Amino acid sequence: MHATTPMRHQRLKLLALLAIFALPMISAWVMVQWRIGIPEQRTAHGELGPDAPQLEHWPLAGTPVRIEEGDWILAFDCSQECGAMADRWWRLHRALGREAPRLSRLRIGGDAAALPGEAVAQWRSLPAWHAPGQIWVLDPQGRAVLTYGAEVEPRAVLDDINHLLRRNPDTRITPLREISQR
Repeated sequence: MHATTPMRHQRLKLLALLAIFALPMISAWVMVQWRIGIPEQRTAHGELGPDAPQLEHWPLAGTPVRIEEGDWILAFDCSQECGAMADRWWRLHRALGREAPRLSRLRIGGDAAALPGEAVAQWRSLPAWHAPGQIWVLDPQGRAVLTYGAEVEPRAVLDDINHLLRRNPDTRITPLREISQR
């Protein structure tokens, strides 16, 4: 009887060791097969790659003067509730903190004076890809990267812009030059 007890302990140790390595594989297989416990991951809150053309081809009256070369652009249609909308996106711009100089705001429509850091333009004609209150995020080349509907939460837009600015370093920064000794 004494010989079976150590043999039983050895078998239990072997089974425990096999379970330690097999259980993660089995649980991963179950997660993949039945889609259980797989986290929902989103990279953008808006629509990626909208159908809008480059900014230079937008039917805008006048050229926005305050947009600097190399800036990301937050363009928004201000045809309804313009004051509240312009204020909302001005606050979002301020919330960017030290990254704020990399973003320009373009308000399209509305009669109010421009807020600080905002360029104003008017539609010559409404394009087919336009919707009232729509927001676009454009890259430094003027291509629309993201678009949002009028009901979007500013926090979602801020998260997306922060993500874009982190992933795309500022190319306007020139490296420090070494001073050569004579």
